[in-house]
Amino acid sequence: MDKIIKFLALKKVYGILIIIALSIILYKVIDALINKILSTSKNPLDKKRKKTVVELLRNIIKYGIIILAVIFGLDLYGVNVTSLVASIGVVSAISALALQDTLKDIIAGTTIIMDNFYMVGDYVTYNGFTGVITQLGLRTTKIRDFEGKTLVVSNRNINSIINLSQTEASEFIKISTAYEEKTEKVEKVLKEVVKKVKTWDTVNPEGTSYIGIMELSDSSVVYGIKMSCSPGKRWEYKRKILKLVKETYEENHIKIPYPQIEVHNGKN
Repeated sequence: MDKIIKFLALKKVYGILIIIALSIILYKVIDALINKILSTSKNPLDKKRKKTVVELLRNIIKYGIIILAVIFGLDLYGVNVTSLVASIGVVSAISALALQDTLKDIIAGTTIIMDNFYMVGDYVTYNGFTGVITQLGLRTTKIRDFEGKTLVVSNRNINSIINLSQTEASEFIKISTAYEEKTEKVEKVLKEVVKKVKTWDTVNPEGTSYIGIMELSDSSVVYGIKMSCSPGKRWEYKRKILKLVKETYEENHIKIPYPQIEVHNGKN
């Protein structure tokens, strides 16, 4: 027990413990202040913007505290910190050349925030992968799709990322209907469907309408509905519209065509 007490009494031991404890406390205090700033947001858009900035600040503060803790820790062990800092400057210049892509990511991350290109909570598409921004870091952006898959994209690829949240989402829904159904009846039913859709939350009534016959296919007449809404509701509302159309068709005895095979049983 005495050996343990003597060991802990060493400056190099308790000093490191104090540095670690102070680093954790400092990070917690700063994190609490950042969260307080986030809680003062007046509207959802402002909150999303602040949340994105907060995530970036957290990363910067975390790495800054770690670097300071390491410097103070080395000073306890007699390392010449002044010359070390000067050496770090030289190493940084060399590293800048070797880590050009990393620096591009960091600069791009800052640009994303300043130009409001996208924020945490926005819906985006990258090379056919569509999802919501869950994290914006110094180097990367994390996108989670609707199946729970997460894609990590380097911030320098900002020009390849399409933001779906800056404007309303538009969806064209094709509805195949049997040829034998009267056009007037089908159009009347679909206009009633559109009328109901316009009452849904976040749907833009002016951007939602029945747009007529879109195609005369081999086995059906394809009618179309255009729907505009907030990006986050796009796929949910598309599923709801298809369900509503099917239920309405069934109520009005309108047929939805499907592939059929006719088999003839030959007789002698």
